[in-house]
Amino acid sequence: MTTKPDIPPGTTHGEFWDTFYGAEDRVWSGRPNAALVREVTGLTPGHALDLGCGEGADAIWLARQGWRVTAVDVSRVALDRGAGHAASEGVGDRIAWQPHDLSVSFPAGTFDLVSAHFLHSWLELPRERILRGAAGAVAPGGVLLITGHAGFPSWVTDPDPDFHFPTPEEVLAGLDLADGEWDVLVSEVHEERMTDPEGKPATRTDNTVKVRRR
Repeated sequence: MTTKPDIPPGTTHGEFWDTFYGAEDRVWSGRPNAALVREVTGLTPGHALDLGCGEGADAIWLARQGWRVTAVDVSRVALDRGAGHAASEGVGDRIAWQPHDLSVSFPAGTFDLVSAHFLHSWLELPRERILRGAAGAVAPGGVLLITGHAGFPSWVTDPDPDFHFPTPEEVLAGLDLADGEWDVLVSEVHEERMTDPEGKPATRTDNTVKVRRR
């Protein structure tokens, strides 16, 4: 998350994110999220659900590892871009791209991995309800992986004091997991090193929650 942009009243999630992605030919680096690589490497590939897939870097990485992927985003601009990237990488046939406003609809089915990375928005978003839906989509023996920001990146000089970043404990509590049905594998805060928009060294604090359905 960066400094809050000006958002016209009545803007929908789809409109906001289509404008966001449409402003540049490519917004993100094209590399998968570090937490995804760290926590999924070694898992037996199956069917994965990537919530808020953006331009598809995580979905493409999963497909390369042998997963079948359902990649979901509210922005059709991002989905089309992701599909193009996947085709150029030779894994387009392993990824199904689905448009969903997760505050309204959710993909059908159950999955061996449900991944939600940085599911934040400047627009009102029922994040806890969406993540409970994500938990409900995990097949027996499957994994739910959630990574979120724990604070603004180091280059943000005027952060919004009213924006709340949930802690790992708050994420777990919000999932309302049934006793005896889940194992908590990871619940931690970690610092990620990166570069800021000007290419200078920067840091960002994130948190990761990883749980497995028994």
